[in-house]
Amino acid sequence: MQYQSKAAIRPLVAALVLALASTAAVQAQDAKLADAKTADAKTADAKPTDAALVNQLDPNAPEKDAKLLDKYQAVKVEDGKYFDKDGAPTYHISNDGKKFDWYAYSGYRRYHAECHVCHGPDAMGSTYAPALKDSLKRLSYEEFIGVIAGGKQDVSAAGTNVMPAFGDNKNVMCYADDLYTYLKARASGAMPRVRPTDKEEKPEAAKKAEKECLGG
Repeated sequence: MQYQSKAAIRPLVAALVLALASTAAVQAQDAKLADAKTADAKTADAKPTDAALVNQLDPNAPEKDAKLLDKYQAVKVEDGKYFDKDGAPTYHISNDGKKFDWYAYSGYRRYHAECHVCHGPDAMGSTYAPALKDSLKRLSYEEFIGVIAGGKQDVSAAGTNVMPAFGDNKNVMCYADDLYTYLKARASGAMPRVRPTDKEEKPEAAKKAEKECLGG
């Protein structure tokens, strides 16, 4: 059996390698074309965005309650403070829903300073405290003030939930109306989860009441 020299074999090996490389390149190109066709098919089958669904999934989209929006509508204003038809403090919105009255804005700030640790972000509740935006759909102004001043205890088969009394906490009681106003706006869906982008100027009456309550 005769063996060819290495010099004679080298051209054959090079040709074989070149042929394999060309085949691999063609296969890769075919794969790319197949992937592109698949992508085009997926794109063609994709449905247009459902705007209503997007709004439902938006965590900042307000859940508006038409009955509460009507019930809480401001019908009177005194020294920059708004009241509904029942005479309870309420919110006021202007500038196409972008500008809130001072008390609703202040209530947003006070809630996140004093309440959100237990009652969750934006009054949406937590594993151990209820959603205040839902509680305000049932509580009257007098009941709300009574609960935050004197506390509350709920006993059920699942356990006991205790709301502490804040009657001696000026950082809460001096802004009770502000909290109530903010939570009404959340309950009716008038105010979304996000921070109000604009607000009315702080009324002189609010400055005076705050100073007297805090003892400044």
